[in-house]
Amino acid sequence: MGHIYNGMPAKELGTEGWHKPWSGTNGGNCVEAMKLGDGRVALRQSSDPDGPALIYTYQEIESFIRGAKLGEADFLLA
Repeated sequence: MGHIYNGMPAKELGTEGWHKPWSGTNGGNCVEAMKLGDGRVALRQSSDPDGPALIYTYQEIESFIRGAKLGEADFLLA
């Protein structure tokens, strides 16, 4: 795999290893996540698997998940 960067085409990360950690009642369209070999995490939109991947460090994902569990992202649903 070449240089991994934020916004790169998700298809360049391959098709194996993507998971849907959560899914709603939206017909299966959701965010998919892939843990990269260096600990970073890639996210992509399942309805656009060839679109851009957002790449986050382990610390960024950890901070977001911990904050979401504490309700700090609830404003996104308001």
